[in-house]
Amino acid sequence: MDLHGVLDELYELAPQDFTEARNAAAAAAREAGHRDAADRIRTLRRPTLSAWAGNLLVRHDAEAVQAVLHLGEALREAHRTLDAVRLRELGSRRHQVVAALARRAADLAAERGHPLGDAALHEIEATVHVVLADPEAAREWADGHMARPLTEPVGFTAATVDLAAAPARRPPSGPPRAEDAGFRARRPGPAEPRETAAERAAGRPRAERRRRPCAPPAAAPVSSRPPPSRRSGPRRPSGTPRPARTPWPISWRVPGRP
Repeated sequence: MDLHGVLDELYELAPQDFTEARNAAAAAAREAGHRDAADRIRTLRRPTLSAWAGNLLVRHDAEAVQAVLHLGEALREAHRTLDAVRLRELGSRRHQVVAALARRAADLAAERGHPLGDAALHEIEATVHVVLADPEAAREWADGHMARPLTEPVGFTAATVDLAAAPARRPPSGPPRAEDAGFRARRPGPAEPRETAAERAAGRPRAERRRRPCAPPAAAPVSSRPPPSRRSGPRRPSGTPRPARTPWPISWRVPGRP
């Protein structure tokens, strides 16, 4: 029994006709003694509208299928080697191919009385993106037996877009900066005086106004509190009379003082 041929016939049918035809094919295979094939056919899932349109595209446009497979190989190779120039070249082509395939699938579905909406078109585009990223998904898609649209893998599309959108590095233009040439940065000099409103009104030249000296820093305020006592030793208890002073020796007296 040609199981692949049976699958081709089933997935060519519109989604609403799939279930009945699948059950009939499974029953016929069982009557013919092909129990394994009958069990395989019985497990087939009804395709969604977008998956069915993708199957039509694969079956009726072999040239587009080969173009997608070759583009996917080139994109994966450029992604592995981190070739940003090649990714930029293939990135614009990838968007064109994805949009063209979605329109072609929509035309094939409309010719069979099933126009596609925006959601189905988005699912077809997402499926093609996965086909471009994953070789196993590409082989599955090329068989034309898809029951569900494929979801985009995490990381591949984002990384491809980032590399493709990254501008090519250009050599720096203009004279080299001081820090690049190995020179130490010059320390800033004293701050220039600010221009006053009176000087602006008088119309003095700016160069002359710059020669105005800076105002000296304000002096620290003088505290009115007496300085702390420097007396050392134990303090005299309160209420104790002060001891009499011993007169200076004669040799210590200053002339003119009693």
